Amino acid sequence: MKMNIKSLYAVCTAALLAGCTNLDVNIESQYTEYPMNDIAVEAKNADVYFQMRDPYGRRIMEALSLSSDEYTAVSYGGGWYDSGCYSHPSLHDFKPEDASIDWMNTVISGVTKANTIIRDLGGEDADPIDIAPARAMRAFFHFFLMECWGDMFILDYLPVSNDEVIRQPRGDVARWIESELLEIIPQLTDEVNDNTYGKPTKWMAEALLVKLYINWAVYTAPSVDQYEASTAVNEKLNDCIKYCDEIISSGKFNLGSMPYAEKFGPDNGSHVEDFIYAMPYDTYTATGMQYGRARTWKKAGDVEKSYYGMKLSNSAGGYITMNPEFSRLFCLEGDVRNNSVIGDTVHVYDPKTYQPTSEIALDANGKPIVLSQTVTLNKPNDPMLDVGDNDKGYSQGWRSVKFFVIDDDFKNGRNQSNDLPIFRYADILLTKAEAILRGGTATNGDTSMSLFNQIREYAQAPLLEADPTLQDLLDERGREFFDENWRRNDMIRFGTFENEYGFHRKDFPTARFEKTCRIFPLHRDVMNLYPHWEQNPGY
Repeated sequence: MKMNIKSLYAVCTAALLAGCTNLDVNIESQYTEYPMNDIAVEAKNADVYFQMRDPYGRRIMEALSLSSDEYTAVSYGGGWYDSGCYSHPSLHDFKPEDASIDWMNTVISGVTKANTIIRDLGGEDADPIDIAPARAMRAFFHFFLMECWGDMFILDYLPVSNDEVIRQPRGDVARWIESELLEIIPQLTDEVNDNTYGKPTKWMAEALLVKLYINWAVYTAPSVDQYEASTAVNEKLNDCIKYCDEIISSGKFNLGSMPYAEKFGPDNGSHVEDFIYAMPYDTYTATGMQYGRARTWKKAGDVEKSYYGMKLSNSAGGYITMNPEFSRLFCLEGDVRNNSVIGDTVHVYDPKTYQPTSEIALDANGKPIVLSQTVTLNKPNDPMLDVGDNDKGYSQGWRSVKFFVIDDDFKNGRNQSNDLPIFRYADILLTKAEAILRGGTATNGDTSMSLFNQIREYAQAPLLEADPTLQDLLDERGREFFDENWRRNDMIRFGTFENEYGFHRKDFPTARFEKTCRIFPLHRDVMNLYPHWEQNPGY
């Protein structure tokens, strides 16, 4: 179990305010004076900083990763079907009641909490430095709402009970987020240490701005279905490069000397020099991280030594399988990232280095575990994506071991201690490479090839001898950032989201290919709270 910074978060959490989902807040019912000591302010802010810890640990991953070409969620004789909340994303067939998108309320509640803090610290009369962190988180929440649900409110105040909160065009929300970030960036701390880890800093805000700018043409299209990657013009490419340069030249971050696999292990944290902004987790004091359960071969807990190199105290779910098209990316000679994916004959991993050994992993019958790269359904075109409740079914598809499981961090309800990176320095390098390749002005002697090769050199993969193509960049982003919830975002920008992959096929009866599927339906619970909102087109 990790201590220090995570234990501090647990202490702060004990003093937090209860959050509310409804945006309509009766201001008169709130206290009007707030104790202005550092501990009280930090405790109040912590409630906002870690608002998305629970959905990031599971539901966000299910919605974003399963609707990309990374993964398909299968069921086992109906087990793990759960009314289709996992299979629907894999087929772009979301339903408004799906549990995989039930976290919209959590993000909305974050906006309310941020606005409450800003008001309690003085509102317009507050010291700008005091409220800048809450404003940064408010912008982050708006970004997530706009990214996933399109048109959204712009809420920079606490509405009273009679106010009607109206959704605004996505492009207007993007422009508001831009203006908000540009205003608060000078007011945010530029320190990078244990105390600022997992909190909004200048660099977190600039990384968010980089994400906003590289997707600018997506967000400002007249409607979600009118963005065309082949013809889109991004007017913010040079701005994107500018803020990439600020992060790069700061000297605060680098790819680091730590092996790739260790960045994502259960002991990762503030010492990872690649992490600009991350969500901290701990199996006991900061719970919610459950990536391993979904990705681990279903019978891994039935043996004395799992392929993680130890006995597991809990069973696995194993319903998230890697699509064969995506698994084929992990083929570069010498690429250390290949070891974060298991397939074919599985080997036992060293739980200290997170690297495979020569020992073959065995099942409960003493037979080698062999994972097929392809996934075959028991019945063709089965919308439940049932592969069978047996060893053959469990062994369909390659798996990720990127967020490595150890038993000490798998005992408390399968909650892991692996921190989840949200913004990384490696992403800044590849985003600058992309912005240059798309027509932005190169700076500081960088080229798209030189930036791309920094990643390749670190990964010990073959270097390019010419500028990458856009397909090269998309593939490299897949290798570098898989499991980190950015693939869907990338695919929409690159124009591949409507491609065929996994069971997302034109001949599969419940697979959808409408461009309106680029955003999610408003969840039923949100529609019940705000009945004047119209459901997103296509749902």
